Amino acid sequence: MSQAKHRRSIKRSIRETWIPHLILGVVGLLFLLPFVWTVLTSLKTQEEIFAIPIVWIPEHFQWSNYVEAVNMIPFFRYLWNTVLVAGVSVIGVVLICPLVAYGFSRIQFKGRNTLFYFMLATLMLPYQVTLIPLYVLYNNLGLLDSFWPLWLGAWFGMATNVFMVRQFFMNLPYELSESAKIDGASEFRIYSQIILPLARPAVMTIGLLTFLASWGDFMGPLIYLNSPENWTLSIGLKGYIGETKVAWEQLMAASTLFTVPIVVLYFFVQKQFIEGIALTGFK
Repeated sequence: MSQAKHRRSIKRSIRETWIPHLILGVVGLLFLLPFVWTVLTSLKTQEEIFAIPIVWIPEHFQWSNYVEAVNMIPFFRYLWNTVLVAGVSVIGVVLICPLVAYGFSRIQFKGRNTLFYFMLATLMLPYQVTLIPLYVLYNNLGLLDSFWPLWLGAWFGMATNVFMVRQFFMNLPYELSESAKIDGASEFRIYSQIILPLARPAVMTIGLLTFLASWGDFMGPLIYLNSPENWTLSIGLKGYIGETKVAWEQLMAASTLFTVPIVVLYFFVQKQFIEGIALTGFK
């Protein structure tokens, strides 16, 4: 009898644990394959890249491709521009969005729900719809060919991030705020010393999402930046594409360097990211 139970337990473990993990592992490898291919291509010669049959592992790793990649274009200048735009955008989102979300979730005032619905309505407007009005606005303000159009929107709150943090705040017990008010704490003190520290996973989540969006943004720099010295990496990578030839090995090396910071950052904050995504959907 015990052996039969043991066999059923093993079968249940295989069915409920091993098979799902195996499927997830295969799917994960499929998502990882493009990045692995980019890294391997960055270490090949031009002949190995276009060889038939496909050469998966280069015979000799061409580390010189990375040196040539950063010298072919002003790579570090573009890198600094990208870090600057992404960093200022993240700071704006982390400072402003939780503050707006706190007002929509913890403070009772007339018209709160109406304003919140209007904010949610902005999510229905595609970026392409607001592109021309924003371009005209920034042009009238004299902000074109500068970084202002790329980070200014983050400092006025972003509806998606406000919504996520609001959902997190609404999961917190209202007794925390009421007890602090009885003790004489102001609304801002309640927000900054009680509510905001508890929302660290949600705040880190919106910070990471904003960084990823700003780091890989191509449309914004393409529209608003004209001078080559102001380009970000997403635009600067086209410097490897000539009129008659593409430096594929250098392009793949630069693409690898462009992607690595995102991968490294995710490994550092993945726990908070997953926790923030999960907790914002509870209510």
